[in-house]
Amino acid sequence: MQTATLIKEIKKLPLDKKFLIIELTLKAIKKEETAHQMSLAVNELYDDYAQDADLTAFTQLDFEKFYETR
Repeated sequence: MQTATLIKEIKKLPLDKKFLIIELTLKAIKKEETAHQMSLAVNELYDDYAQDADLTAFTQLDFEKFYETR
């Protein structure tokens, strides 16, 4: 569906449905942008974590069983 067709169809909707479309669209854009920013951060920091043992030292404990003391 083309943009012009979408806009024409949206104009036919009642106001509450228009607001719902805007809200859902903004949420989708925000989710997509957040995922994009996270991906950029991962790519930027990957080499640091792959090469610096100090940053990953505690991952050796990932499979250790810890018990809460009371």
